[in-house]
Order: sequence, then C-alpha cells, then structure tokens
Amino acid sequence: MSTPKPYCLSLTEYKRFPTREVKIGGIGIGGPNPIRIQSMTTTDTMDTIKTVEQCIRMIEAGSELVRITAPSINEARNLELIKNELRKRGYQTPLVADIHFTPNAAEMAARIVEKVRINPGNYADKKKFDLIEYTDEAYQAELLRIREKFTPLVKICKEYGTAMRIGTNHGSLSDRIMSRYGDTPEGMVASAFEFLEIAEDEGYQNIVLSMKASNPIVMVQAYRLLVSRMMETGRNYPLHLGVTEAGDGEDGRIKSAIGICALLDDGIGDTIRVSLTEEPEFELPVCKDMVKRYQQRHTAPLKEIISLPYDPYAYSRRHTTTIGNIGGKLVPVVIADYSSAELIKPTSLEAVGYRYDATSDKWHIADGAADYIYVGNNSVSFALPGTLKIIQNPGNTAHPIEKIKCFTLIPAKDIPTLTTEKQARFIDLCIDDEYVWSNAFINNLMQQQSIILLLSSASKNRMQALRRYIIYLNENHIAWPCIIRIGSSAGTLDEQLIELSADSGSLFLDGFGDGILLQSAFKTDQNTKVSGRTYLPLTSIQQFLNNTAFSILQATRTRISKTEYISCPSCGRTLFDLQETTAKIRQRTHHLKGVKIAIMGCIVNGPGEMADADYGYVGSGPGKITLYKGKEVVKKSIASEKALDELIGLIREHGDWIEAE
Repeated sequence: MSTPKPYCLSLTEYKRFPTREVKIGGIGIGGPNPIRIQSMTTTDTMDTIKTVEQCIRMIEAGSELVRITAPSINEARNLELIKNELRKRGYQTPLVADIHFTPNAAEMAARIVEKVRINPGNYADKKKFDLIEYTDEAYQAELLRIREKFTPLVKICKEYGTAMRIGTNHGSLSDRIMSRYGDTPEGMVASAFEFLEIAEDEGYQNIVLSMKASNPIVMVQAYRLLVSRMMETGRNYPLHLGVTEAGDGEDGRIKSAIGICALLDDGIGDTIRVSLTEEPEFELPVCKDMVKRYQQRHTAPLKEIISLPYDPYAYSRRHTTTIGNIGGKLVPVVIADYSSAELIKPTSLEAVGYRYDATSDKWHIADGAADYIYVGNNSVSFALPGTLKIIQNPGNTAHPIEKIKCFTLIPAKDIPTLTTEKQARFIDLCIDDEYVWSNAFINNLMQQQSIILLLSSASKNRMQALRRYIIYLNENHIAWPCIIRIGSSAGTLDEQLIELSADSGSLFLDGFGDGILLQSAFKTDQNTKVSGRTYLPLTSIQQFLNNTAFSILQATRTRISKTEYISCPSCGRTLFDLQETTAKIRQRTHHLKGVKIAIMGCIVNGPGEMADADYGYVGSGPGKITLYKGKEVVKKSIASEKALDELIGLIREHGDWIEAE
C-alpha cells in the first residue's frame, strides 16, 4: 500500500492544525482562538419571542454562536426582529442563519446576521436520487449553473462582512455529486470544494467548512480528506465539527464524542456542535466536556510515525490472530470490570446482561451481555452462565469448578518468565512503561503462543499513545489481538462518558481493537444524570460501563447489539414533536437488534440519511409523515397519529420484526 497523504501535523503529539481566523461578529474562529462551542434553536423562527428566549437559554449555557433556521425568505426577514430583541436585552452573541434550498433566503439573511450556513448539496440542486451519467462537458455546464446561483450570495457576504459556512452533509449530497463520486467522503469534499473555489474566485475567504454525517466513520474520514486536500493545496480554512443526527441520551453523546474527539485529538477542529434530539441547552455541557480535554494539553512526544500501516481514509480491521473468541474476523469482545466488587453473586451479573432464574435453574442472556468479567483477586463461587469467562490476577485460585473458563492477566514485566504453551494468556501492558518498547520485550512476545494484550496508558493524549503502540506492534509483525483498556477518574458520569468514548472509540474507527475493557473510579451508584437527563435505571457502575462499551462498539459499527436510531436534533423546520416521537418509536422498537431507524423532522437531510438507515420516519407536512425503506418512499402523507403503527407494519412486511420478550 502506498503511503497515505497526511491529514494532521502529528499522529503522536497534540498539535492543532493552524487555520486562518474567521471573524463572526465579535467572535473569532480558527487562528489563535480557543475551540468554540455552539448550538441551534428548535423553535419556529417566525415566533420571535419564543426564539429569543431559547437563544438566551443557549447563550447562558455557554453557546458562543447561535444558529437559527431560515427555510424561506419570511424567516430570513424575521431574523432582524430576533437579532434586535436580543441586542435590546443585552446579548451580543453572533447569529447564524441555516439555509437549505432557498438562495433568496440566504441573500436576505446575509444582510442581517453575522454568518450564513449553506449546504452545497441543496443550495442549487433538488435531490431526486437520479443517477445521471455526466460527460465532462455536461458536468462543467452544471458548475457554471451553480456559479450563477451562488455568486450573488458571495458578493453580499463580502459587502456586508458576513461569514459563511459551507456545510456538506453526507445525507444531502446532490444527484450530480452522487453520480460521479457516489455516497462517499470523496464526494463530500468535492461538493464543498466546488463552492469554495467559486467564493475564492470572487476574492472571498471568510469561510468555515464542515463535513457532517450520522455515521462517525464517514464523518471522520471526510474531515481527514478535507484537511489533506487543504494541506495539498495550501488552504487553511477553520473547521466546524459535528456528527449530525446523533440521537438522544447516552447514545447521542457517545456517537458525538467518538466522531468529534477523534478529530480534535489530531488537532483538527475550531468549533463544535453536538446534535442531540433534546433541548439545545443540553448540548452545551457536552460540548464543554469535550473541549476542556484540549485545554493546556501537553504530552511527552512519542516516536514519530514514519508511514501508516493502514488507510485513514477507508476503514479496514487490523489483521490479528484468532485466539478463542478474540481477534481475527470476530466481533470485539466486551470485558466487564468486577475487580473492585465486594462480593460477586449471580445477581451481580444482571448489570452486564445475565439474569439467573432460580426456579428453572437457567440463565437468561441479553444481547448486550459481556463476554468476560475481570475479577482481579475476587472469587466467583457459582457456575458461570453460557460462554461467560473469567480473567483473574496471577495466584487467584478461587475458581476450581470453572477452571476451563479462567484466564490469567499477567504483568508485562513477567513475560520473560512464561513458558510457551497453547493456553490463552492475557498480558497487562501499560504502554507508558519503557520496557514494553524494548527489543527484549518484543522478542519475548514473538516466542509466545496464544497471547492477548490488554493495552492501557495514563497519558493525557491516550488515544494517540495507544494508536502509536499498536502501529509499533505492526511494525514488528506482531499480530496478537489487542483489548483497549480505558479507565476514567473524571468527577461525573457526564465527563466519564465523554472520556471513555473518545479515547476508545477513535481507535475502533481505525480498525484497532479486538475488545474493550472500561473502568471507572466510581465504585457505587452516583451522579447518574447526564446533562439533566436520567439514564436508564442503573443497578451499578458495572451497568453504566457495560452499556457504554456496547454503545461505543455500536457507534463505530464494529459490533451491533441493539436497535440504532438516527435522529435529527430538531429545528424550526421540524414538523412534529421530535423528542416525544423519538421516545415513542424507541419504546416500541428498542428490541429490534441491528435495525437502523431514522427519525427526521423534515426533508432537508431526511431522505439522504435514509441511505444509512433501514427505515425512515420523516415529517413531510404539518401532521403528516412519509415512511421510507432505505432511500425509497413507501408511504406518503400518513396522519401522524397513525404513523408509528404504519412504521411497525412496514418493518413486519419486510421481515425485520420480532416480538419483544
């Protein structure tokens, strides 16, 4: 494989990609400025006071920019009333107009607010999902048409000092881009560059770029390609990061942390927005938890990576040896931490997916059931359910009846004393120890059989450190499976959720990791709220960690264990109560393992994001819903009170429905 082009300044140190400063009112994005946080209103833009009051709640929660939808010229005009009322109340926060389909609304808004966001996928195109074979001449003719439509906005922005975000969405690429590039990160970058080059031809560079997708893998690859293209062409525009339609609750936070922090860790990103199907003020604390990870981040430099043994622009799983149920082409395993438990009983395992029925003397195993439990020096005095196995510390002999299911976690320093045998052994490998980088250690690894590595690091830049060590293993032709072991001592579950997701999820996005072990400094239930929302009932910290581990694997598409919801964050275009509807759909369909359901408030990104969903529920008019199977419209204009039953009927019709237990 040829050496991939670089997409960041360093893969081993935290170095922000230097971007030009773009002024948005009194706020600077890029350049020497900190990473900015922002959100978007969900109110009807024509309701001035309601929108102003929501803006104020967002600003007081920390939003440094406020985005407001302007689906028509009427809403664009009303932005002036909203802005005047905010300024009258003493709020100077810059406003951003969000535009789809309507160039005249963009041109009006650019004269009023400090920034306009346009989507190159639908600014000058209507999406019909038509596959058209373009000749080079026909393609150029289309670009001339786009230039004619887009140039007036550029000139207005230039005249009024208005900033612009060229915001590509994976779910709304134009038919023209889709016909030439397909539904790919390459197409996303090409779409943005077409509009960027038109603006540059007009001498306008007050631009921020974004590459959003609901799939974190696609999103990360698109931003990497964008930065690589900018480096190649001498450009340095600031970047707005976000995982669109992330959903709600812990799943939305996990998916957002994985995608956004995978880029921030590599120094990519100047402003972020977390798109949750919740009130917008709940998005800001999540943004704050992410951004503070990168404040005064100083790390000891690691050995630089000369060439990548993988393609950062296309997913592939690291090749590893299969050992038992770990490695190779098997899905990553989940290991639950019981090393600090006071007493492990059958009921203790309910937290990680195993429920014992004493009457029938049988175990009931959930889809999200852990594969191993790490007990440390603790004991288990009962027969384990199903295929559940134990990892224990050396010298722990408290499992005579389960000996065949017991594996030892051996310190890395003891590997020279090991005999060569086929019994699988886990190696506790902290990469902060210089010894594990030595030739002697590597030689000992090569001589062993059936080794599984539990990798950990205490570095602030932990993801990069772990990535560097896995690449080091590849450089030495060592294919032992690696378990990603991440612990958190952050003060709240909010912060722990972000830290655990960011540090492990980034590695799984690049195909690194044959399993996951999450650990928490909390030993009992506490802080069980996330941004004001209560989790599903927690019986223990083990349940929090187990749920998080499976959600990380689900978000990175490496192990599917539950229904996935692609849900937009709502805005003034939304045609129904998105939060209430999402909750109802989740309640009826949460047991459909592996089924992806998209819930979209309107048609802006709805049909496009259907490409990544099995079924779609999209607002198509007041009180009306359109249902999709993939990208295809199946039923139109269904009354909203009947739409959920119709959705379930559609799922049944295509053979994806099972009855809940």
